[in-house]
Amino acid sequence: MNDGGGSGKPEKAAREAVRVAAASAPPVAMPDDDAQPVSLYQLCFHAFLVGIVTGLGAVVFRGLIGGVHNAFFLGRLSFAYDASRFTPAAPWGAWVILVPVAGSIVVTWLVSTFAPEAKGHGVPEVMDAIYFRSGIIRPVVAIVKSLASAFAIGTGAAVGREGPIIQIGSALGSTLGQAIPMAVGQRITLVAAGAGAGIAATFNTPIGGVLFATELMMPEISVNTFLPVALATGTATFVGRLFFGGEPAFLVPAQLGALPNQPGSALTMMLYAVLGIATGAAAALLIRALHWAEDGFERIPGRYGRHAFGMLLVGLLMYVLMRQAGHYYVSGVGYATIQATLYGQLQGGLFLLLLALAKTLATSVSLGSGSSGGVFSPSLFIGATLGAALASAFQSLLPGVPISGPAFAMVGMGAMVGGGTGAAMTAVAMIFEMTRDYDIVLPMIIAVAFSLGTRRLLSPESIYTLKLARRGHIIPNALHANMFLVQSARQVMETDVLVLDADVPFRDLLRSPDDPAFRHVVVTRNGKIHGVLRINTGLRRAVSRDDPSVTLGRLAQHNYIVVDESDAAFDVISQLRQHRATMAVVTTGNQSGPLQVSGVIAKEHIADAVASSIRIFPAGASNGTRRGNGMNRGSQHEIAERAARKEGRHETEI
Repeated sequence: MNDGGGSGKPEKAAREAVRVAAASAPPVAMPDDDAQPVSLYQLCFHAFLVGIVTGLGAVVFRGLIGGVHNAFFLGRLSFAYDASRFTPAAPWGAWVILVPVAGSIVVTWLVSTFAPEAKGHGVPEVMDAIYFRSGIIRPVVAIVKSLASAFAIGTGAAVGREGPIIQIGSALGSTLGQAIPMAVGQRITLVAAGAGAGIAATFNTPIGGVLFATELMMPEISVNTFLPVALATGTATFVGRLFFGGEPAFLVPAQLGALPNQPGSALTMMLYAVLGIATGAAAALLIRALHWAEDGFERIPGRYGRHAFGMLLVGLLMYVLMRQAGHYYVSGVGYATIQATLYGQLQGGLFLLLLALAKTLATSVSLGSGSSGGVFSPSLFIGATLGAALASAFQSLLPGVPISGPAFAMVGMGAMVGGGTGAAMTAVAMIFEMTRDYDIVLPMIIAVAFSLGTRRLLSPESIYTLKLARRGHIIPNALHANMFLVQSARQVMETDVLVLDADVPFRDLLRSPDDPAFRHVVVTRNGKIHGVLRINTGLRRAVSRDDPSVTLGRLAQHNYIVVDESDAAFDVISQLRQHRATMAVVTTGNQSGPLQVSGVIAKEHIADAVASSIRIFPAGASNGTRRGNGMNRGSQHEIAERAARKEGRHETEI
């Protein structure tokens, strides 16, 4: 909206002054993706497709692991592989030590040649894509991760298969979100849906898959995000059951965790709390060991030699365990050891403790040297063996107390996962689904709570977030509502505002020595809002104080919006973004009289409102849980709809 002035020197000077003042301001980050959101029905259909493809991907991935394992360990061509049964001794004798080394060469070539982000346990890369790359994951990651992790697990690397399938499912969701134009938030939802679908399909845990995506992956929880994730997770679980059957991941004795309803059971519950403290310390040790191993192996020159040396150590450990204890134990996902522990087939507290330490070492060396695989299964292994070891110690120290080694093993699994990942609800739900034993839920809640608290005292970052924190990428570990969004414009606005005519000379505003450093001015012409002006030190210095032709009208900026006092803060923020406006003019009035300017809302006022809302839940921004993430009650679609109803008010009467 121009005022029709000429193009003389005073006006050029005024425009130059505005340009200089604007140049001194910090740059505004513009969105890199303005695609229109698809409908919820379309998004759910896309999530349904992601669930189908991810479920099939889990089937193919497990088949690849079986094929590689049978070829390298047993020398036969077969894709049939039951990870819950111990692998018989390989026909290669001592040369089996080189099987993990051979796998390391293939893994290193795949990762370094095609997709470096496929290295490691996968989940941090998915979280990084969600929070820092707008949900963009290259499609090739799904293929490379499948092959690399299959060779790593199949040749004996002490890693899990859930991390790879999470990254595979997320890559599939991201690929679909990039192929079909949709809003960034919806693409991120498909990434989270793929992650939940992956873990649900591989473990047959639909509830755990939904909770995993909710606790660790989703930046925002609403109907628009939860429904697609739940649909993808349920679909992937169904597809997985078609091929793997409906049996739980682990078979456990009946009523394994049952406790009698009597006061004496309180002592047993206290022992479960001690188990939680122990697993929390073990989770912190695993987190630190992973990164100590990464830093140590980085000093070895050459990625091939580095990884081969690490897997040679793992091969030696496998062979020693086979010679001394009868099984490879720490190789691969380790489900056979977990299953044997749950049935009480592994005895001896010191031996079980040794297995927990050996798995910690093998997993750290595998991933630290450059392998590709997850940390979920190793956490289950460590938790089960540590839990059974503590049960053996408790039985020796407290004879007569009702203590079950397999029950402590199962609770230890959940406590180790919950403490290490920070996903407490996921751990409880998944162990329940993986065992179908409801009696274990109560002691597991106690143990997971103590484990998570202990781990956070020893290691504030989780096994997933520490890797990203070392890059400087801070990931939220708390969900709370953005309470400032429900405030009205009246509560956010700045009321110290001048409403002046466009013909007022600029020098008239500079005569008072008590003027604040910043001054907001609403400029009017003929009874209508003409523009806005933010007077700061740069503008004061750039504009001549003595030139009477430099008026407020010539300095006024026209990228503003007009809102009502009753408008919600999220409406104002949405309109500011849509119109790329620097300021919102807040008005009030009624049918019998003209509207009146009540105040203005600039970006610094929104920042103040955000800071005020954070003080309500300080834990979301403290050092331990220092990142408060918004669980937005008003979805992006609702914001867009409300903003659309309030457009077209740039020429408002005052």
